[in-house]
Amino acid sequence: MPTIIYIEYNGTAHPVDVPVGRSVMQGAIDNNVPGIDADCGGECACATCHVYVDTDWLPKVGLPAAGSQEASMLSFAAVAQPDSRLSCQIEVTDAYDGMVVRMPEGQH
Repeated sequence: MPTIIYIEYNGTAHPVDVPVGRSVMQGAIDNNVPGIDADCGGECACATCHVYVDTDWLPKVGLPAAGSQEASMLSFAAVAQPDSRLSCQIEVTDAYDGMVVRMPEGQH
């Protein structure tokens, strides 16, 4: 099972084993990781599961497609950056073992 490393804004790390096929967001919710609110439950409708994908992982994970619903929702995210993703839209695969995502200071 791949381990995703969630890092809170304050630097606290939470390594979590997330089953393949689950979203990065669901892995955080299932394990009570603070910093991912997921108000819409993973429907790509609220941007409260916003994360920054660590630079080393961006080539594997990729960025949202231009004009996609995710790209549109990121415009509502707090302090979106070029490495921003909605964690509900990242499906965990074995290739993501060790992936690091960081949370912004706030989700609203």
